[in-house]
Amino acid sequence: MSRVSVIGAGVAGLATACLLARDGHQVTVLEKNAEVGGRVGRIERSGFRFDTGPSWYLMPEVFDHFFALMGTSASAELDLTLLDPAYTVFTDPSATSGSDPVTIPAGRERVLDVLESLETGARQRLEAYLASAADAKTMAERFFLYNPFTAPSSVLERSVLIALPRLVRLLTESLAHRAEATVVHPRIRQILQYPAIFLGTDPRAAPAIYHLMSTLDLDEGVQYPKGGFRTIIDALERLARASGVDIRTSATVESIDTDAAGDDSTRRRARPTVTGLTWTDAAGKRRSDDADIVVSAADLHHTETALLAADERTYPEPWWDTVTSGPGAVLVLLGVDGQLPELAHHSLFFTPDWEVNFDDIFGSRPRLPHPASLYVCRPSATDVTVAPDGQENLFVLVPVPADPGLGEGGPEGTGDPLIERTADRAIDQIARWAGIPDLRERIVVRHTIGPTDFAADYNSWLGGMLGPAHTLRQSAMFRPQNRSRTVDGLYYAGGTTAPGVGVPMCLISAEVVLKHIRGDQTPGPLPEE
Repeated sequence: MSRVSVIGAGVAGLATACLLARDGHQVTVLEKNAEVGGRVGRIERSGFRFDTGPSWYLMPEVFDHFFALMGTSASAELDLTLLDPAYTVFTDPSATSGSDPVTIPAGRERVLDVLESLETGARQRLEAYLASAADAKTMAERFFLYNPFTAPSSVLERSVLIALPRLVRLLTESLAHRAEATVVHPRIRQILQYPAIFLGTDPRAAPAIYHLMSTLDLDEGVQYPKGGFRTIIDALERLARASGVDIRTSATVESIDTDAAGDDSTRRRARPTVTGLTWTDAAGKRRSDDADIVVSAADLHHTETALLAADERTYPEPWWDTVTSGPGAVLVLLGVDGQLPELAHHSLFFTPDWEVNFDDIFGSRPRLPHPASLYVCRPSATDVTVAPDGQENLFVLVPVPADPGLGEGGPEGTGDPLIERTADRAIDQIARWAGIPDLRERIVVRHTIGPTDFAADYNSWLGGMLGPAHTLRQSAMFRPQNRSRTVDGLYYAGGTTAPGVGVPMCLISAEVVLKHIRGDQTPGPLPEE
């Protein structure tokens, strides 16, 4: 049994703590904020419960597998419901013909019926697209997502070699190009490309292999955990504590300590090894914990550049100059009086010329998009617990450039002017495009969150919402891996490392860390006991 210290109590930190404690280790988690959860946060105001992070429950098999490793199940830990419709897509009603909202139902055949009604003859091409997406997803889960990439043979299996020519095409073609080669209708093209935003990247820069994302919402469907995504954190915390994990909040890690600190001869003889953490408690008292293993589930840039000595960094500051960041975000949390039947549980608002939006966010001259392609979640459409009777809960996400200088949000319009102006524009856009002319007048609660908040609350690199974008050179084995190359006993988990962003990927990253510690070089999910 090793003494393990985990930095951060978000999804990845709690999941890693769960798996390592169940594997027999003595685990302590240090979380700098007053509550666990990380980016899966919650704000409660006047009877409204707002999730402040993820809201799409996709890849249910990843959740099922993780909970099975913990001796339970997703159905036992969460109250899941399938959304029908899955989501609605809006566009500017004054800027283009054929601008009626497109509602995507649950069920593959019904989805294909809707898309065929938009583009006659597209069904057969879309069936082939979804079949290819399902195959790519299966291969990713078997050989890439759970792979610690410590054995070259793990990606040289016969089935991978047979598929190699197809994989090369999918890696060298962009997701945007693949979608445009499949269909002509602009809304369908956007529906096939928008999952790139979940990956923190421009569809024109995302490899086409990520068309696998389309099988998640169009084929498998979208679920929702009743009570909101915070219930996932509640489940992870419950399992961690039941497994003996010691979780300490308001505990700010100041440094990852090694046996090489101040000893030049040790640095010359061998790689340094972690010895523990130095941290500060809520009262400002400096403390130290001994540890045989440290797992940082904090932002990788913060871990590398703030918690390690300069010569112990795998990814020093100059390395980050070569990295493409995912987007930042302005979040707008709204409590609205009366009902909003115009909006589904999930709604996507896509500008007709959305390439301009991507240029604004990822281009050489970033600026706040206006109008913006944005996302709206109305959980009160499904869950009566998130808003008072007769009122609605809205979560609005506006992708913006990753820039911590854009400002912070606040309650009732008290955030920085740029953030509040972005929120005002988003509210007016939703009102006009969805046909809710009195939306602004019906708002009874308002709270905004900006990139500066992401930097302060999560030590997020550049104030980004997600972390490094999933471009080709920042995916799979090319993404920062889960073990330090310079310090023995130091591991990384979370969306800023492999396999990538999103709650399912954070759960998988915890399992990859477990594999590293065990010395397990297998590429797929661990056997479920």
